[in-house]
Amino acid sequence: MTQNQIKNSDFDRLEVNFAEAERIVGKSTSFWKDAWRRFKLNKLALFGVGVIILLAIMALIGEWISGHTYQATNLMNANKSPNGDHWFGTDNLGRDVFARTWYGAKISLFIALMASLIDLIIGVIWGALAGFYGGKVDEYLMRIADILYGVPYLLVVILLMVIMPKGLWTMILAMTITGWIGMARIVRGQVMQLRSSEYILASSSLGASSTRLLVKHLIPNTLGPILVTLTLTIPTAIFTEAFLSYLGLGVPAPQASWGTMSNDALSSFEYYPHQLFFPAFFICLTILAFNVIGDGLRDAVDPKDRK
Repeated sequence: MTQNQIKNSDFDRLEVNFAEAERIVGKSTSFWKDAWRRFKLNKLALFGVGVIILLAIMALIGEWISGHTYQATNLMNANKSPNGDHWFGTDNLGRDVFARTWYGAKISLFIALMASLIDLIIGVIWGALAGFYGGKVDEYLMRIADILYGVPYLLVVILLMVIMPKGLWTMILAMTITGWIGMARIVRGQVMQLRSSEYILASSSLGASSTRLLVKHLIPNTLGPILVTLTLTIPTAIFTEAFLSYLGLGVPAPQASWGTMSNDALSSFEYYPHQLFFPAFFICLTILAFNVIGDGLRDAVDPKDRK
């Protein structure tokens, strides 16, 4: 284009349709909003969330709507099949299986959630400190973790349950003695990758303390793997509780959990299978629901792994 071909009108400001421009550009979004959008696309994961919410509600109100209490015995009604009065039937002592199932849900979910929460707290703190400071701190902390990890998990849990009084908190303590190590390793690896990031170096050069770097920047940016690991830790705790109850190391009577109910029903399974079916079904359903939630979260927070 020659100089004679250039017109003053060529430098006029173009008319801009701001509404159309905003539609084309789109609204800005955060990492977590984008992760939630992807998570909602996973129908199976949403179904898992719905199942867990429903189980939690039934754990709270199930015994109340049954019209029976979990510990009330009536030998005249022993080993009844499901009927209009006892929706899940009765056990060998005439106790209502429906009421006991939902009371057991409360106990099983409480043990699993508390054990996983303690694992979360210890693992995040331990792994964050090891990954952030590195050097001798990392070496000492992870050597301790490696030594504990070398002891079989179930062996530690069973040993503690044998030598300590039976109870909810004893079981929770036994599960968390070494249960936090997996979380610590994941957090350590994530923090070691992030600590050399530009925004961490910039914050450090501006005088940010180590505590602020960990709490404000590093740990929040590892929440994705933390949440995924947490959703996969809860099913492990549920299974461990059921396994301990199978060995006779569950919560003491008259308390009930899905594990103790399954253990009590084994001896009469051939004749009264309903007594084992319901607690075993809800154990499997809960474990499956948490696993699909964990898979959905993993795909949402780390979409590059999606095919």
